[in-house]
Formats: sequence, structure tokens, C-alpha cells
Amino acid sequence: MVTVTPLKIEDYGLIGDGRSCALVGRNGSIDWLCWPRFDSPACFAALLGDGENGHWQLAPDEERGGTPVTVTRSYRNHGMVLETVFETHTGVVAVLDFMAVGAAEPTLIRIVEGRRGAVPILNWLVLRFDYGLSVPWVTRLPDNMGISAIAGPSRCVLRCPVALHGEDRHTVSRFIVSEGDQVPFVLTYMDSHGALSQPIDAQAALHRTEQFWSDWIGRCTYQGEHASIVRRSLLTLKALIYQPTGGIVAAPTTSLPEELGGGRNWDYRYCWLRDASLTLIAIMAGGYFEEAMAWRDWLQAAVAGSPDQVQIMYGIAGERLLNEWEAGWLAGYEGSKPVRVGNAAAGQLQLDVYGEAIAALHVARQTRLCAITDGWRLQVGLLQHLATIWKEPDEGMWEVRGGRRQFTVSKISCWLAFDRAIRDVEKYGLEAPLEEWKALRQDIHDTVCREGFNADKNSFVQYFGGTGLDAGLLLIPVVGFLPADDPRVSGTVAAIERELLDEHGFVRRYLPDHVIEGVAGDEGAFIACSFWLVNAYVAQGRMEEAHALFNRLLALCSDLGLLAEEYDAITGRQVGNFPQAFSHLSLINSASILSAGRITTMGAAPLPVL
Repeated sequence: MVTVTPLKIEDYGLIGDGRSCALVGRNGSIDWLCWPRFDSPACFAALLGDGENGHWQLAPDEERGGTPVTVTRSYRNHGMVLETVFETHTGVVAVLDFMAVGAAEPTLIRIVEGRRGAVPILNWLVLRFDYGLSVPWVTRLPDNMGISAIAGPSRCVLRCPVALHGEDRHTVSRFIVSEGDQVPFVLTYMDSHGALSQPIDAQAALHRTEQFWSDWIGRCTYQGEHASIVRRSLLTLKALIYQPTGGIVAAPTTSLPEELGGGRNWDYRYCWLRDASLTLIAIMAGGYFEEAMAWRDWLQAAVAGSPDQVQIMYGIAGERLLNEWEAGWLAGYEGSKPVRVGNAAAGQLQLDVYGEAIAALHVARQTRLCAITDGWRLQVGLLQHLATIWKEPDEGMWEVRGGRRQFTVSKISCWLAFDRAIRDVEKYGLEAPLEEWKALRQDIHDTVCREGFNADKNSFVQYFGGTGLDAGLLLIPVVGFLPADDPRVSGTVAAIERELLDEHGFVRRYLPDHVIEGVAGDEGAFIACSFWLVNAYVAQGRMEEAHALFNRLLALCSDLGLLAEEYDAITGRQVGNFPQAFSHLSLINSASILSAGRITTMGAAPLPVL
């Protein structure tokens, strides 16, 4: 019996095929995979429980003398094929892990290569559908070259050249790999009611997949500082794109905790409007206008319809019903319960998403991702609705569950929506109630400066009448609400440095307030917010501090260049869902800003930034 305990979050590598992703541990165990889509039920869910909830171990067999002395891993040819090299006392083997790009059906391939000597290998497959709940019925294939596992509508087929046998509802094989050997394992997902698909040539699939990623990253046009880590972040973002629609998931996981052992566990396998403009900017910074156009089109389709029904997030194909429930049979990552599927925040009112959506469409228009008039009527409808609700309290950009308030950043985002629309009207002659919008823009600006600024703290605050801070306020000079040299901006940055920095100088979103948040527990420093402080330093001309903080943030990246949502300074570990698109988007943006040595207000040439 193999006992699997989830690894540290940063000890996992990411592989993907444009439909879903898998997390591969440095121990050779795949502990998370949702099939056939990012948001489908997991068939490997050990990450949120234990080995009995599904995993696939392929590594040297320690019980037969294969204990690794060293383990190293990297992405082959700077793409998305993960290579894990195990050195043992008897030899060296490598395991190549990838999801086959362009395969007719979702396919995960693992190839064991003998590099030196002879190494005993253990293959231990535990398939559990429905997030680790459903045990499948397993039968041998007619040609005896693998097995078929069926539960309800789902079937996984494993083909391999080594003998397989069952051990206590697990599929197992033990074999020796010598120098020069290549042993492929091909796992394919298909509907249970369909016919078996034809076998896939693992080496041909490896070549196609490596060529795809090599060609894709070879088109990168980014030439600024930190080019290597920027390219890795761009590859990570590409892997998080659902290719059929262009939607980008915030992360491929659910319920990785913001606090180890705590209950701040959320499902991030959806597309947030909050990331919209930053996503466009980051992707275009790498020269990937095709992906930017697909994201822009996804965004416009998602928000189409009645303006009063705009959500903060959608499914990868624009789905709106993201009902939240708890998988009570899963113990949670390191005991962090509950494990949530779906996200109830989809039903919240968050005024900032209107600013994000309008700003993203503004960026798309300015960079000629679309025709000047494309989607304008939709935007006018959104702004007409926003004009009637901007004074209302909301749940804010951080999706609090303790009730609505007059969050300052939400109001700034309302200002952003009208400001970017006004720019488009003035530049392109689009039809709109220009004077009405200008008056609204000024009204919002005056209200924020009057109600959202605390003179005693010399800082803008989290919500009107409050005294707490919010790292989102770092965006004030970046979006152009006030210039960086305005005393109120300087005071806000200084206040955030005093109150929101942890012991390593990373930025927390805010200080925990369980009444406001509606959830107990604590959280780590928010990695994207720390990149926002880098940008604020650049805006203030504090370049030495900007570079120092950026380099400290790069040191948080895993050995594969991956970042989660947050960093826990106490344990020195990454926490939150992983890898996190928002963190990588922010890394790319800050690298671009540092390279340029200046902030350009979002929406202005040559490179819009947020």
C-alpha cells in the first residue's frame, strides 16, 4: 500500500493542454486533475485529502531499493513538458509528464526514461471520480495492454507496455528501467457510453506537444528585464486558458487554503472580470494578440445581456450558475476544511467589475483588438446601469461575506469606468451622453476624496468612514485617479507600508476583520498586492526600493517559476490556490514597468498598464 500525503504547494508542477491542468509533485505523484475541463470533477483529488481520493504515483520504488538521493525537475525546452529526474544508488531515471496538445480526447502521458544504470520503478494508479468519492469499475482492455475504469458518465483508459494488476482497488505495476529504456503510460478520458478510442503514440505526442509550446513561446516579443521569468509566467497563463472559449481561470485548483488549517478555502476554477484589463495588458506585453482577442471576445460575450445581471465571475464558457457546495468527504489540504466546489461570490454586487470590464474594452479598442464601435452599445448599457447604482454599498473587490459597505476602491473603479468611456468618446467620436458622464465622473471623484480619505491617518481608507487600509488603494496613481506626487497618494502609500507589510516586507490585502469579512481565520501576504507596491514605488521614483521588492517577490517563485495566491511569512510557504493567474499577471506587469522605468496610466500609449 502506498501512502500519499500532499506536498507543499510549491512542490507541485503544472502541466496542461488548453482544456484542463494537472499538478505533478516532485515525488512523482499526480495529486490533482479535473477532467475533461478545468471545472469538471476531479479524478485525482489527493491534494485535498489523501491517496484514497485519487492519485497517480510513478517514481523509483523505495521498497525495492529505489530511494532517490536527489530529485531535480525542469520544463523541457522551456515549454510545458515537465521532466523530473530521480537519482538513486543504482541509477538515474527521468519521468516526462505532459498533457497531449491537440489530442482528440483529453490525454495525460507519462514516459519513464532510463538515463543510467537500472532503477526499480513503481506505478501506482488510484482513480477516484467525483472529487475522490466514486470508485470506478476496472476491467482489462481486450488486447490486455491496459485497463478501463468507469464510474457513471466517465471513463479513463490507461494503456502501457508493462503488466498491471489490482491491489485493494488500486492499479499497480512494478518493473525495472535500464539505461536507454523508454516506458510510456497513456491515460485518456472519454465518455463511458462511447467506444474505445484508438491508442496514441506517446513519442509522437511528445514531439507534437513540445513543438507546440516551443513555437508558442518562440513568438514572445517581450525584451525587457527578467525575460526568463516573464516567459514562464506567460506560459503559465497560456496553460490556464480554456482554448475553446478564450476564458482564463484564476487558478486550476479549489480550496487550497489562504491559512493552513483554516477555512478560507475557495474555488478559483472560474474567470474573474477583475482580472480583465490586467490580463489583456500582460498577454499583449508578450506579443500574444490572438490570445488577447480571444479573452476580449470571451469578456464581451460573458457580460452581454441585461446590465443589472453582470457578475464578478463566470464559468470558462460564460456559465453564470456557479452554485457553491461542500465536498464533506475530503479532509482538506493539511486539514483545511471545508473543501468548496462552486463560488457563492458570483452572486455578489461588486462595483469594481464595471470599471474592470469597461477598462478592458477600452484597452482592446485602443490597441485595435477590435473595431472602434464593436461592443459600444453594450458598454453604454453597462454605464447607464452603473450610473444608477454607483452610490450603493457592495461586497468590494475582496468579496467579503460580512455585508455590504461603501468600499473606496469600488467607487474608484466606478470613476475608472466613466473615465475610460469618456476617453473613447472624445477620441473616436462615439455616441454617448458625454456631459452627463463627465458630471458623474466628477461627482464620484469628489465623493471618494471627501468620504474615502481619513485626514487623521493622512490616507485613503478601506471604506467610507472607516480607519482600516486596503492594498487596492495602491492602484490610485496607476489608474490615474490622482497623480503619484499628490500628498494624499504619498500618505496612502506610507500608511500601507506602516500597517500592511509583513515581517518580510510583503503586502497584506488588509488587516483581518472578521465582522467585515464574514469568515474567521487569517491569511498570508497577497502576492499581487506586493507587485502593486512595486508599481507604486516606480510611480514615486523610488526605483531602488522597487527593484529590491521585485527581487524578493521573485525569490518566492518555486523552482519551476510558479506562484500561488499568497505567501505565509510564518511558515515560509506559498498558500492559496496554485498557480494563481493574478500573481503571474502582476509579475509580468511589474517587470514591464520596471523595464520601462515609469508608470503609464492605463489606456495610454505605448503600453497600457494597470
